[in-house]
Amino acid sequence: MKVIQLHKNETKLIQRAAKQNREAQHVLYELHAPKMLSVCRYYIKDVHQAEEVMLNGFFKVFKYLKSFKNEGSFEGWIRRIMVREAISFLRQKKQIEFAAEDEYLEHDYSNNINTNIEVAEIQQLIDSLPEGYKMVFVMYAIEGYKHYEIAELLNISEGTSKSQLFKARQMLQKKIKELNNSSYGTN
Repeated sequence: MKVIQLHKNETKLIQRAAKQNREAQHVLYELHAPKMLSVCRYYIKDVHQAEEVMLNGFFKVFKYLKSFKNEGSFEGWIRRIMVREAISFLRQKKQIEFAAEDEYLEHDYSNNINTNIEVAEIQQLIDSLPEGYKMVFVMYAIEGYKHYEIAELLNISEGTSKSQLFKARQMLQKKIKELNNSSYGTN
């Protein structure tokens, strides 16, 4: 019963916010900003730049709120805007580079590494990836985009998307293994 009530309240809130009601916009911002900052942070290392991207994203959310048709999740709609804003930001900064496309190899991606790595350390490992690897990895592994969607959003081929993901996973596995070895005192 609470879920239905929350959904109805959010729908009314969205309707009010679409009519430029600042209080409703503020409530929607407060509800969704923490998650959306996390989304932006996946793509952008610097937290201040990620906040700037999030704020620009919310500007677009409120500008185009009337186009939201209540089909699907409102949070998902906002999330797509944030992802596009992050990609746009990185393109403007010319921070996206994709390594030459190698032959994509089928590979078992199951995690066979035992680790006790903290979330912050994982974020640091992801941040240390080259931007192209990082962006494709985050879009695929965290956001759940398909390769054809990534290719379309980033204006690359599906093969490049698959290759970037493969290389990102290889690099992360290597870094995790190195981190585990240094943690346990073995090399």
